[in-house]
Amino acid sequence: MANVEVLGGSADLTGGPGIMLNAQKATAGRFEDGKELEVYSLGSGSTEAPPRGIDSEIAEFFAQTSTTTKAVVIDNVTNVRLRWMIHKRVLVVMVITYFAQTLDKGTINFASIMGIREDAHLVGQQYAWLTTCVYIAILIWEFPTNRLIQRLPIAKYLGLNIMAWGAVLACTAACTSFTGLIIVRTFLGIFECVCQPAFVFLATMWYTREEQALVIGAFYSMNGFQQCVGGLIAYGIAQIEHAKLKNWQILFTLLGCITFVWGLFVLWWLPDSPMRAKCWSKQDRFLMAERVRKNETGIQNREFKKYQAIEAILDPTVWAVVLVSFTNALPTGGLGAFSNLILTAFGFSQLQTYLLAIAQGAIIMLFLFSAAYLSKRYRQKLLLAFLYTLPNIAGTVVFLCVETSAKTKVGLLIAFYCTQGFGAVAVLNLAIMSNNIAGRTKQVIASSLVFIAWAVGNAIGPQVFRANDAPRYIKAFVAHIVVYGIQLAAIVFLRVRLMRLNALECRAQFLSTSEENDVNITHKQAFDDLTDNENPDFRYAY
Repeated sequence: MANVEVLGGSADLTGGPGIMLNAQKATAGRFEDGKELEVYSLGSGSTEAPPRGIDSEIAEFFAQTSTTTKAVVIDNVTNVRLRWMIHKRVLVVMVITYFAQTLDKGTINFASIMGIREDAHLVGQQYAWLTTCVYIAILIWEFPTNRLIQRLPIAKYLGLNIMAWGAVLACTAACTSFTGLIIVRTFLGIFECVCQPAFVFLATMWYTREEQALVIGAFYSMNGFQQCVGGLIAYGIAQIEHAKLKNWQILFTLLGCITFVWGLFVLWWLPDSPMRAKCWSKQDRFLMAERVRKNETGIQNREFKKYQAIEAILDPTVWAVVLVSFTNALPTGGLGAFSNLILTAFGFSQLQTYLLAIAQGAIIMLFLFSAAYLSKRYRQKLLLAFLYTLPNIAGTVVFLCVETSAKTKVGLLIAFYCTQGFGAVAVLNLAIMSNNIAGRTKQVIASSLVFIAWAVGNAIGPQVFRANDAPRYIKAFVAHIVVYGIQLAAIVFLRVRLMRLNALECRAQFLSTSEENDVNITHKQAFDDLTDNENPDFRYAY
């Protein structure tokens, strides 16, 4: 390999543990005959402006920090050091924020057996609407928030939204009617919907493809952890007697205030991008950007490009990921809102229901971490997504076939735990999206569609659990079986399509489809904001 510079020590130059990255200098800030040349590429070395340019902040950053035109190899020791630096600033914020979001959004579940339904005089489907309205708000605000994530400094936008939803959550304690609860829950959905798209964007900005499934799994596992901790918090608050506030009011006030303070911390602690991370040296920031070059999905671009939006809307890959997001979310929405009521219907006491929620959380985390680990080890995300859908189907079949009684409640509980595999599928699906959609505007459209589908699924989910169908909810579980079948078909289609696209790319470049040929890819256009369809160096991961 010619023209190689090793940074951080020794490295394997044959495609082994070292990370090979092409670090050609940007053409930013160059002048000819007194005129500044337009910046557009971090790898081509050309000064002719193409139809679409890269982000000027990235170009300026590479012009100021890159001191070599040689290919750069980052050795393993340096790579691990950089990754842990990123973990402390980025992953910690993602994990704790997502924990706060899931805990705050799920408080209505714990409040349901603390008396909020009686105190707010909720009847019929009104309790279900308190969950549905959150996802309707997400559906409406998802694209605007994705566009704002693209346009604004992401850390500042995220921190302000965290503070806003903390304030709204605390205000929930003052609501004593269905109307008041609907209003605050709607605003909660608006402010909370920043989390998942922002975190997927942060994962593509800071982490390599191989790391993204574990990173997404780490923050998504907080769905399970909040069940564990939320159950303990709810049980502890439920023991408070003779207080001026109802137990559910104490729950909302406490969590809302804590979330608001955390938002202030995020504003101070989280860097907006490698270019703006003044907490680290220029050299480390340069290496952090270079380590994600081979993703071919870029770091940022604030310009909205119409052609990329059209490509996203017409791309079958995007719609397949969207469909999986919907089919996976619909059962989740219902089970999430009604899990405590379902467990109570099995014959468990209030205390037992709280404690079983802890076990439920542990099961969710087991599914999530096992899926993320297996994905990194075997690089078979869609195959694993197919397999992790099967326990959901098995548990749902048990609900349909077994009646509720004292003798069957343990078996039904095990079946209920089997249905918690949805989290693993969600993580793998988000990793597929982050790995295979390139071009920042295309990512904005794809992310918006995926999370709108997720919101629609979660909004419909509670509505299929009809009050007159309790306690077995047969119709709801029949609907679950149908959407799981659609999900399996979408996963198979997506895997076949991505395999075919890779074969066509390699054929066009006269390469074999083996991963060993990745060393022949120069990654010169990695930060040129090209879509996966435009970039000849792009390879799909499935």
